[in-house]
Amino acid sequence: MDRDWEEAVEGCLGHLATEKSHAVNTQLVNRATLETFAAWLEKTHPAVKPQDLSGEHLRGFLQAQRARRRLAPASMKLLVVALRHLTAHLGREGILKQDLRPALDLPRLDRSLPVTLSEAEVERLLAAPFPETPLGWRDRAMLEILYASGLRAGEIVGLRLENYLREEKLLRVIGKGNRERVVPIGEKAMAALDRWLAHGRPGLVRPRTGGEIFLGGHGRRLTTARVWQIVQELSDRAGLGKKIWPHLLRHSFATHLLSHGADLRAIQEMLGHASLATTQVYTHVDQARLKEAHRRFHPRA
Repeated sequence: MDRDWEEAVEGCLGHLATEKSHAVNTQLVNRATLETFAAWLEKTHPAVKPQDLSGEHLRGFLQAQRARRRLAPASMKLLVVALRHLTAHLGREGILKQDLRPALDLPRLDRSLPVTLSEAEVERLLAAPFPETPLGWRDRAMLEILYASGLRAGEIVGLRLENYLREEKLLRVIGKGNRERVVPIGEKAMAALDRWLAHGRPGLVRPRTGGEIFLGGHGRRLTTARVWQIVQELSDRAGLGKKIWPHLLRHSFATHLLSHGADLRAIQEMLGHASLATTQVYTHVDQARLKEAHRRFHPRA
């Protein structure tokens, strides 16, 4: 990569990591986009330096990526957001004199409603038999918490022993962007977690085991990929006959709370959403559920 562009990209990424506290995955996506952009410029416009950047260059890159990779609007949005960060950084540093925001309009996204499980399906999933073994106790505790607290897979593998505030019946969760929140944990989830911590986890501790609550058979923290596998295995055991993933339980957690009258802002806090607009999608899910019930059961529907 050209030295000028390397400095621009690294400066932008450094600012996002330190000042914006971007999550690791977000940092990786932005790095990949900006390095691809710099490589594209070097190939197609080798004389262009950061101070020469124009809307034409940005649009040309986006058009090339859309044509070559056939990207969906959601993927195009990731590219646009990364380029917006770069141009904002160049402006802050006084390198770029012109406003390039008009060249970086976000693509329109048709927002699909989250898929959820019914309450009966969740009960069936949690009622499935678990082996009376350390790993069986772990899996039950993990599944109970995923539904009881709406945690993401990455959040549950990052839970540490000191994050379990037992007396307060709370979990302290580090979410996206290193934002911290506290989430209530119900009695059934607490009982399953206490059993795992008292009778299952101690038997898996090894000399190099860290403070994570959930461990694999090797004594180290679980990966998010393994959590996905465990959830699907439990779905198969329950005979649900459908693909289940951790975020589906998070969506079900929020939807079921809303349908039982929970305040939307309380749900936002428990999910760790930065914006209420993100949480409001669950109101549409609940409306869709009510419409379907009316269609199926009203005599004149």
